[in-house]
Amino acid sequence: MLRGFAPPPQPWLAGHRGTDLSVSPGAKVRAAGAGTVGYAGPLADRSVVTVLHPGGLRTTYLPVQPSVRRGQAVATGEVIGTLQDVPGHCPTACLHWGLLRDRAYLDPLLLLGHGQVRLLPLWPTPENGPRKSYPPGGRSGRRRQPRETRST
Repeated sequence: MLRGFAPPPQPWLAGHRGTDLSVSPGAKVRAAGAGTVGYAGPLADRSVVTVLHPGGLRTTYLPVQPSVRRGQAVATGEVIGTLQDVPGHCPTACLHWGLLRDRAYLDPLLLLGHGQVRLLPLWPTPENGPRKSYPPGGRSGRRRQPRETRST
């Protein structure tokens, strides 16, 4: 990986909305999951392939010379094109791989079971009220013995 996902703090600010993978020009690029090609063609000075997946997910691949067409169904791992040798985005040839859910950018490495997951605290709101506080033994109030000393 040349560069990881680095979303901006606000949607309108600069950031890196995908992952750059080191790939040789001319290498086959494969779909990360089954879906339907939403776009395959030129965009500015490079070509892009977008695959629409169930659940509102969409993956993007660039710069990729498409071997698929809009509306075509693709399977997981199916070749969708070849990497173009287009300078500018990376210091060396790379595949910029993106993932979106609707309009929100996500870390594409999450599709592989990697990536950064951010858990947020549950803050009290008028809808959910204050957080419940339980005694040290949990809801029942009974303290459990450590596993090693627990009697049978």
